[in-house]
Amino acid sequence: MTGARPCSIADALSVIGEKYSLLVLREVFFGVRRFDAMARNIGAPRDILAARLRRLVEAGVLEKVPYSERPRRFEYRPTEAGQELRPVLLMLKSWGDRHLADVPPVILDHSCGAELDPVVVCGACREPVGKESMTARFQVPGWTAAGAVD
Repeated sequence: MTGARPCSIADALSVIGEKYSLLVLREVFFGVRRFDAMARNIGAPRDILAARLRRLVEAGVLEKVPYSERPRRFEYRPTEAGQELRPVLLMLKSWGDRHLADVPPVILDHSCGAELDPVVVCGACREPVGKESMTARFQVPGWTAAGAVD
């Protein structure tokens, strides 16, 4: 068997795995939906930002919605698929706060009154997910945890 391991992580990264794509999602989740404000907050070159927005729209992560007819202007809103990426960004933020920031630049407060500390839980039993609580089942024939079977 040849080629890279079949992987949904790799597939997802082909859509959102570029720095500016994730920063666009950060802005959208903060409520920033218009190109000029995104460009200012992200600091990306405008042509690159336009390309990332186009890719996220094509992939069904964002939708482009007109907010002005004269001149014709658009804002970007998360689709259902885009909304499902919120926990991914929350976990990335949490990791960055713990391992890279001297002081977290933004604190998110949860509706319970505590600072948000996101965790991954099993959808069935609601228990936190850790290394010891998971077992991989490889569904693509010819692949195991070690890699391709010859």
